[in-house]
Amino acid sequence: MRLISHLDLMRLFQRALRRADLPIRITNGFNPHPKISVNRALKLGIESENEEAMFYMAAGLPAEEFKERLNKQLPEGIQIKNAKTDTD
Repeated sequence: MRLISHLDLMRLFQRALRRADLPIRITNGFNPHPKISVNRALKLGIESENEEAMFYMAAGLPAEEFKERLNKQLPEGIQIKNAKTDTD
């Protein structure tokens, strides 16, 4: 998955969130989309083992359930290793 661009990765997460039927918060505006924040965008061709992202939820959900449901929808090569809530 190292040859996937940052924008393609964001689309991949958006689709996986939709398929997992997770209560993700949606942005306001002309073109609403799931509210996801990635700490840094990787350059094309760079592989990483440990990136951080924040998924803003519209409703409370246990971290383990979020991780399990999203991992089932992600392709091979992309995996959520750890999840925590704001209260953790």
